[in-house]
Amino acid sequence: MQFRPDRRGEPISVLGFGCMRFQRKGGGIDQEEAEREILRAVELGVNYFDTAYIYPGSEACLGEALEKYQLRGRVRIATKLPQYLIRSRSAMERYFTEELSRLRTDHVDYYLMHMLTDIDAWHKLREIGVCEWIAAKKASGAIGQIGFSFHGNTEMFLRILGDYDWDFCQIQYNYLDEVSQAGRAGLKAAAAKGIPVIIMEPLRGGKLVTLLPQEARRLVAEDRKKRSAAELAFRWLWDQPEVTCVLSGMNSVEMLEENCRVASDALPGSFDTEDHALIDGLRSAIQGKLHVNCTGCGYCMPCPKGVDIPGTFACYNKTATEGRASGRRDYMQIVSLRKEPMFATQCVGCGRCESHCPQHIPIIRELKNADRELRPLYVRAGVAIARWWLFKRPGLRKAEAGRKAK
Repeated sequence: MQFRPDRRGEPISVLGFGCMRFQRKGGGIDQEEAEREILRAVELGVNYFDTAYIYPGSEACLGEALEKYQLRGRVRIATKLPQYLIRSRSAMERYFTEELSRLRTDHVDYYLMHMLTDIDAWHKLREIGVCEWIAAKKASGAIGQIGFSFHGNTEMFLRILGDYDWDFCQIQYNYLDEVSQAGRAGLKAAAAKGIPVIIMEPLRGGKLVTLLPQEARRLVAEDRKKRSAAELAFRWLWDQPEVTCVLSGMNSVEMLEENCRVASDALPGSFDTEDHALIDGLRSAIQGKLHVNCTGCGYCMPCPKGVDIPGTFACYNKTATEGRASGRRDYMQIVSLRKEPMFATQCVGCGRCESHCPQHIPIIRELKNADRELRPLYVRAGVAIARWWLFKRPGLRKAEAGRKAK
């Protein structure tokens, strides 16, 4: 196993164990199988285990395994504050205390603000005292290092990155998301500030293996180095020195051992010209199925009416490559649940975006197509309810008015 340093210089295994996808049995996690995988991972040098409050049974499963086999001192736990459920400082304390109990520990090594999508969500936490709460927890040793996990666009990632002295961050990043989400620009910006970057969704939930189009499968089969689609995706990430750790939701010992094999010799800068050409070919083959040839360059932004054009098209394209449910779920995270609405229906057809688009995309027309695909009637109803609960509830309005009065 290789290791790359965290902000304090402590070694993190380049392969992290994503604990969201433990095998399930009888409606719950298969504890026996999970323990086999956790034990083997530690034997092979994996020391970073990532879980979250909302992953059903995950924290409790990990905590039980670490206690049973006395592994706590050999691993680093990363878990997350469900910030979307937080309305007060006392709530932070309540959720954190519950997480410590589930994990059977008195401290969390890496603690994240879970699933920030825009700066408003972070500012909401600041207003109710999260910075002071974090400082107290770090001073007591209950939290080692603080970070955030992110789903959103590059602009919002950069704003959150610069708004606090973070110890690390976690982003969705793979060869298809190079110019979407936080993207390569976000990765490099974090590295420039000395902030380690943890990678999630390196295989897009396995879809860069299981849902490859025929041309992409042919390219993998003809790779003269005989690498699998998964290995190619991992090596592309580890080729970049700015990547600290890549999470994988490994749910079998065989998958774990294969990923550890790759992690043992995937050095930064080891990708050669032929390797990069192969990745370019895979990317092109996948993108050939896309609805819109949007590269996420952002020249169309900002929209005068606030539409998130690249974010909308990224999710629209995902419905083509990974299915409607996947694209709509991303749209919910990236666009729908932002405090300031950014829907395609806000477009007034001014044409400013189209005049700046280097790909000459008929943006006005495609936004309408995207909205129909991403927000059918039942999704619109669900989003309306979720937005009311998050931003417009009477109790929430009263609390916000009280904060502003102060």
